[in-house]
Amino acid sequence: MKLRIALVLFSFLIFSQNKKDELIYDIISNVSQERLKSDVQKLVDFGTRHTLSDTISKTRGIGAARRWIKNSFDLISEDCNNCLDVFFQKNYFEKNNLRLIKNVWINNVVAIQKGLKYPNRFIIMSGDIDSRVSDPNNYLSDSPGANDNASGMAGTIEAARILSKYKFDNSIIYVGLAGEEQGLYGGKGFAGYAKKNNWDIIGILNNDMIGNIEGTTGIVDSLSFRIFSEPVPANEEDRERYMRRFYGGEVDGNSRQLARFIYNSTKKYMPNLKPDLIYRLDRFGRGGHHRPFNELGFAGVRIMETNENYNRQHQDLRIEDGIKYGDVIEGVNFEYVQKLTSVNAINLALLASSPLPPKNLKIGGIVEPSVRFKWDDNDDDNIINYKVYWRKTSSPNWEFSKKINKVNEYTLEGVIIDNFLFSIVSVNKEGFESIYQFPSETYR
Repeated sequence: MKLRIALVLFSFLIFSQNKKDELIYDIISNVSQERLKSDVQKLVDFGTRHTLSDTISKTRGIGAARRWIKNSFDLISEDCNNCLDVFFQKNYFEKNNLRLIKNVWINNVVAIQKGLKYPNRFIIMSGDIDSRVSDPNNYLSDSPGANDNASGMAGTIEAARILSKYKFDNSIIYVGLAGEEQGLYGGKGFAGYAKKNNWDIIGILNNDMIGNIEGTTGIVDSLSFRIFSEPVPANEEDRERYMRRFYGGEVDGNSRQLARFIYNSTKKYMPNLKPDLIYRLDRFGRGGHHRPFNELGFAGVRIMETNENYNRQHQDLRIEDGIKYGDVIEGVNFEYVQKLTSVNAINLALLASSPLPPKNLKIGGIVEPSVRFKWDDNDDDNIINYKVYWRKTSSPNWEFSKKINKVNEYTLEGVIIDNFLFSIVSVNKEGFESIYQFPSETYR
């Protein structure tokens, strides 16, 4: 009898895993280069999308661009029986004599696909609406912004087209953020909006420049991409910083766990790609639209190309000494945009399908031959078991794992707490795993 039950359970797990894999591969196969190219071209055709550009014209400027983006989300929603809540989220900012030379309303375009089980729990994909040329305050000249960042915005729209055909437990937000080039204003406004509404945010996948494969040095690489993530939350308290000296976790904040999740899922489902975990908030001395979320304690990463071309990035359109400058559509590789859009789409699906992570995870095992864990039960009845991950303290990613029954405390026998770092995930009936949960407390 026990053998029969075990076989039934095993068969169920295999079936669930197959359904999960089928979903992910189906998503990958449906990402369209043609639609991505068409959307990038449409955004380029607005001439400029500078934050301070025309808002009245139907054909030119950021006003026309954001209305087109909203209409794109509206059409997607119509196709899925109004499954998206589409709206403008706006904030007013006064001029500052830096990159805001006049007062402006920053309008983000938001589309929310509500989760069936946890509608207040969100995974977010963002692209930037705006563009610029050499002078960040020049809002009149043509600024096509094909790669920076029509590519990321088109990828976000494409992800919405595909994922809107499925149902998920958690909510997905697709958002076009404005004002990035002027000082991350759209992200500041939207992160504040999320905080004000008490959203439970799994993380934000900020896509900024996902279409270039040829670097300024001439290196061509269509297989690698970067995942930038800060090591620990920017809003951590002094006590947390102090205790880390004794317990470790210097590179185990929520953003870093999100980056590892993306890395590992990409390696599993898109093995030809080479994700690169960059242990830095963003490029050296620079910042992207995930940063305002990070500053409020939300997990957030930047996904982008490996090789930037500075002749195309933030440049006036011109030919100088035989070199073409400017961010035009000819510099965008749409096979590459397709790949990175797929990376985003599958991770949105995986995290939107994920169960609640272990709550209030504590770790013990000081001067003991084994490491111990305990955590609080949560109300996700779809969880069937847990999984412990661990790695050497010098390793960038999780190396070892072991399944755990549906319990709320566990002892990992024979593993010394001093020599490793640990996390635990929840696993649901369909085989989806939660984001990695790093212990937040110790106990004896």
